[in-house]
Amino acid sequence: MAQVTLYHWEPNANSGKPMLTLMEKGVEFDSHYIDMLQFDQHRPEYLAINPQGTIPAMTHGSRVLVESTAIMEYVNEAFSGPELMPKDARDRWRVRWWMKFMDQWLAPSFSMIGWSVFVGPIVRQRDPAELEAAIERIPLPERRVSWRKAIHGTFSEAEIAESQRRVALGINMLEQELGKREWLASDTYGLADINGFNLAYAIPLSQPSLCNDEKTPNLLRWLRAVYARPAVKKCWALGRTDMVKRVAILDGEQI
Repeated sequence: MAQVTLYHWEPNANSGKPMLTLMEKGVEFDSHYIDMLQFDQHRPEYLAINPQGTIPAMTHGSRVLVESTAIMEYVNEAFSGPELMPKDARDRWRVRWWMKFMDQWLAPSFSMIGWSVFVGPIVRQRDPAELEAAIERIPLPERRVSWRKAIHGTFSEAEIAESQRRVALGINMLEQELGKREWLASDTYGLADINGFNLAYAIPLSQPSLCNDEKTPNLLRWLRAVYARPAVKKCWALGRTDMVKRVAILDGEQI
């Protein structure tokens, strides 16, 4: 049995970040799928591992680690294998700048849009009383608010508009930065690319008027280069929902 167990949902966004980092490093791990759409992350078995009820979480021996970006850095430093942080101090700063930008500024906007069009419509088909009971089991009050908004489709027009503004700005920033170098934060593939790809892989599908080969050639080149990596293909093969099919848009030669 592997020393590492990763508790995760689909291989995108927060769950995909440590999944792909482990695979890029060549670390064997036990994959423990947490079905977010069934509220598995709020069941007693998982709360015993992560009392906050957020995913992913990772155990390494007796250690329990949470927060996806912090887990990425832990994996890179704790295990042998390809180095995923550049040596140059300025490049390392750039990696961390981009990961903070993704996590704190851009990811919430992607999440709001995704919950509105994917998570909410699927989950709201269940019995309302069952849903409310599941929401009440969520440990963090702010997460209960988000789940209610997603399920009932009550994100305000202003909230959606602000998310769309941030997504458009983020696409432009990524396009400009990826015109400067092959990879996002340095001349070598690493954590910033893993973080960014798991957030941005579906932009050409969700925002075709903003992200395509004509308007964002650098961004599309980068997305395809990441998707072509064997570890990425292996990682996405662990997906169980139709969500994973969205990445197939990167197989196309023109968007």
